[in-house]
Amino acid sequence: MVSVYNYSEDDFKDYLIANNEKPFRAKQLIEWLYRHKISSFDEMTNIKKDFIEKLKNDFIIDDLECVTKQKASDGTQKFLFRLNDGNLIETVLMNNEYGYSVCVTTQVGCNMGCEFCASGMKKKLRSLETSEIVLQILMAEKLSGIKISHIVVMGIGEPFDNYDNVLRFIRIVNHPLGLQIGSRHITVSTCGIVPKIYEFSDFDIQVNLAISLHAPNNEIRSQIMKINKTYSIDKIVEAIKYYISKTNRRVTIEYILLHSINDTLACANELCDLLHGLNIYVNLIPYNEVIEKPFKRSTKDDMMAFFDLLKKRRINVQLRREQGGDIDAACGQLRSKQMKKEEL
Repeated sequence: MVSVYNYSEDDFKDYLIANNEKPFRAKQLIEWLYRHKISSFDEMTNIKKDFIEKLKNDFIIDDLECVTKQKASDGTQKFLFRLNDGNLIETVLMNNEYGYSVCVTTQVGCNMGCEFCASGMKKKLRSLETSEIVLQILMAEKLSGIKISHIVVMGIGEPFDNYDNVLRFIRIVNHPLGLQIGSRHITVSTCGIVPKIYEFSDFDIQVNLAISLHAPNNEIRSQIMKINKTYSIDKIVEAIKYYISKTNRRVTIEYILLHSINDTLACANELCDLLHGLNIYVNLIPYNEVIEKPFKRSTKDDMMAFFDLLKKRRINVQLRREQGGDIDAACGQLRSKQMKKEEL
């Protein structure tokens, strides 16, 4: 049987029509699932009994098993979930000034091969189904008792390598009768799959786009991000320009500061030259060190010097507030730790 959380409103309409039911019931199903958060089809009081039996035969209302929950001193919560096939994924709940946000995973493992990233230490086994992404939001709310207001799609995996399921997930969580997460409160991050950036520019729900750039030139980026050998910085910048021209929306540039690699003033100046005139916003990120990786975080002085130079050259920039520093903060760390434990 299929998870009921795999279906958007349009999917439910097609299912209803195929089963000689009125299409308007799609909205009822969405409302019961996401507004009332039912755990059984029998709870749907405005659906006739025989159709409820049909739903029971065709769908399951499932959930995720929470293996581990960590809570940091700043309120950040990290969940390790086990999927129905036994695979593990991570989800992070963060407390921000503007509300609570959840960072969701889109794949079991990752094939992008970014040298500094804990997620890439375990190769991609498969992409998540839509339901497995949706359930991360529902489970985070259930386990924390907190209403989620923002979503960032930048956990384990490359979202644009699971493109169709990510877009269906966005339609579901954005639905006005469902979780009602506004489009401006949803951000999708990619390490730079250029054809999908162009395709995403025409997506009819204008959510935010973030690009994991992490270097000001191809030489450095190719050393730390394998994908740059396929989609170089100049190709990414052209795709960003297209996205901005089509959507009139600002693009976030994610930039992890790595000690003595991409955090020099020369790199800062080069980054300013690269991004000059674009409707962008640079998010400088202190690196969460990974034991298995040789990279070190920039010093506070170097981070501030980098930040100040971008400010001086009139680049919109922020130095991201650290969250979850006293738990397994880096993406993929908690999953890797649990997998090692289970291998013993």
